[in-house]
Amino acid sequence: MMNVSFRKICLIVFIFILVAHSLCLAQEQDSNADVKPEPAISVSKDMDDVIIREASRVKGEFKEKAKSLFAREPLDWDWTTIEYLYQWILTVPGMIPEIVQRIHEQSRILGIVGSLLVIAFIFVVLYSILIQKRLMQRIENRIAPFQNKMTKRVYPFFISLSRVVLSALIPLFLLAAFSLLDALLGYKATWFQLVRRLIILWAIASLFINLLRETLTRDLFQSTAQYGKNIFQVSRLVMLFVLGAIAVSWGGELLGLREDVLALVQFITAVSIVVVLFLFLLKRKAFMSLFPTLPNRAYQGFVNLLRKFYYPVMLVSLFAGLLWCFGYQNFGQVVLIKIWSSAGAYLLIIMIYQILQSRLNKWSAQIDITDETAVFLSRSIKSLLLYATITASVGVILNLLGLLDPLQQLMSFQVLQMGESPVTFWIIIKAVLILLAIIYATRLLQAYLDYRVYPSIGVDQGLGYALNVFFKYVSLAIGVLISLKIVGIDLRFFLVFAGAIGIGVGLGLQNMAANVISGFTIVFGGKIRKGDWIEVSNTLGVVTDIYLRATKIRTRDNIEYLIPNSNLISDIVVNYSLSSSFIRIEVPVGVSYDADPMEVKKIILEAALEEPEVINFQKPAVRLVEYGDNSVNFILLIWIDVKKTPRRRVRSTLYFSIFDKFRKAGIEIPFPQRDIHIRSTVNADPGEKTRHPISEH
Repeated sequence: MMNVSFRKICLIVFIFILVAHSLCLAQEQDSNADVKPEPAISVSKDMDDVIIREASRVKGEFKEKAKSLFAREPLDWDWTTIEYLYQWILTVPGMIPEIVQRIHEQSRILGIVGSLLVIAFIFVVLYSILIQKRLMQRIENRIAPFQNKMTKRVYPFFISLSRVVLSALIPLFLLAAFSLLDALLGYKATWFQLVRRLIILWAIASLFINLLRETLTRDLFQSTAQYGKNIFQVSRLVMLFVLGAIAVSWGGELLGLREDVLALVQFITAVSIVVVLFLFLLKRKAFMSLFPTLPNRAYQGFVNLLRKFYYPVMLVSLFAGLLWCFGYQNFGQVVLIKIWSSAGAYLLIIMIYQILQSRLNKWSAQIDITDETAVFLSRSIKSLLLYATITASVGVILNLLGLLDPLQQLMSFQVLQMGESPVTFWIIIKAVLILLAIIYATRLLQAYLDYRVYPSIGVDQGLGYALNVFFKYVSLAIGVLISLKIVGIDLRFFLVFAGAIGIGVGLGLQNMAANVISGFTIVFGGKIRKGDWIEVSNTLGVVTDIYLRATKIRTRDNIEYLIPNSNLISDIVVNYSLSSSFIRIEVPVGVSYDADPMEVKKIILEAALEEPEVINFQKPAVRLVEYGDNSVNFILLIWIDVKKTPRRRVRSTLYFSIFDKFRKAGIEIPFPQRDIHIRSTVNADPGEKTRHPISEH
């Protein structure tokens, strides 16, 4: 062991010396000639200083952002706005005659036909509001016959979706009618254009409020069964506040109200929404009921953490919302938007992952565990799904929190210099992520080809495995090249190591090189394929995988052997699947000399013909081979499929059957016996009894 280790160490040192010498020669030639420098590796000398400088810069940016959190922006209203609004409210009663006069003027502009059309439209709007429930009831009655064609789980969702669509269709129909009326009249009054916007707002409100009603109050989901109605009431109230603020803002803009008045209205609306939401969030059970129960540790840990620190989190959220309303927008955005959106995105990703995982587990539970292609497909999907979930979670959360750019800047210092391309930690991370994505996607595609594509087009298992191996290494090579391209490595750099690698192979890697070359020979030679039953060194098993260095064989006892590929090329290998998997085996049988040989032959053949694992490739045959010391010996010759039938099992089954038939026919199965004769001595005692021959069996 010491000699081998010392040889390896010497080999590694020699390779590094050779590489260093090659690099020195390349640099020496470059210094003496005006040519483009050859690629070389060099570690950044001032890496420590660069790390410290980048960390200081990022730290300074964080300090500036932390200071900006508490920077207050002035409100667009003050006490003069309140005084103005108060005086304006006092003058509203005196403005009624003027408003009536404007209505008369607008009616003269519209004319009799236009006024009638506007009145008819207003009547249609009111009538639509009143008959909406009746119309929905009629539609439900029309849909009822389709209930028998749907499952009990799908039908409630279909009804709820119909209600939501109908609630939005009515205002959309009125909007189309209003647009037609506007085109006929060409009327451009301010209040007329405000009606258009209000109808649009009505359509949006109907859609979202009815969507919340159907989702939270119809018991479609188990999590909303207990507190769904309370949540809907608060959600509807908040929605009405928001839509009301939008309507007031539109009306104020069209009517020419002062901007500070509009800002005051928006401030009051925002504070009202924050207070209403806080009053709802004080009901912890109602809010936590929205989180479904999922068997995911990360999800359960997050929910338990939120449940434990629920009230402090809500107080901080209320404080941030109020500060946002009073001008501290940066603080409010960080706490309410970035943190809560990150938490929401994380929960959404985890829920999607858990839903896909549960469906995948259901499918995996239905497949046969002996179906290797299905098991490999299931594992490949799980691996890719887990990788995508982790990558998406980290990337989305860092981006929403605003930490992705600082992290990128912090890890963008130069680590290596490969040729003319600087290499940073950030570039290495991106290259590794892309390479892993290509590897997982390649495994999934290979599994799908094995499970679905190859069987459907009749591709042999061995040929499919060879195609998959070729596809795997080509994809891996493409992934490595893409990763190296991202890192910025010049591929000419590897030419420097070509001689060193060749010398290393010649000195100490002969066996590995031989196994690798033998592996490609096995895969593309077609003589040994995945799924073949082979026998090597008295080891019979099925080929499960062919790696570059060794081939894995699994026996019927579920013992896996790794046989070097060079042994499969040089040694004698029995391949039972190369041409035909049908083989002939012998079953020796011995009977007593008292038995009739023809009757014995008949009974043995009858047992062989009754055994289902004996195939009809050729008819079973019985041979009388010898007259033994204790028995007449026969051999039963039968054919089996070695892929499906173990030799020991079929022999055992036949022996049971033959033994039972022999016993019923009265045929004795002998065992070794010996006759011992004891002779009396010459000077025996006259009174001693005479000894007779004794036979021992």
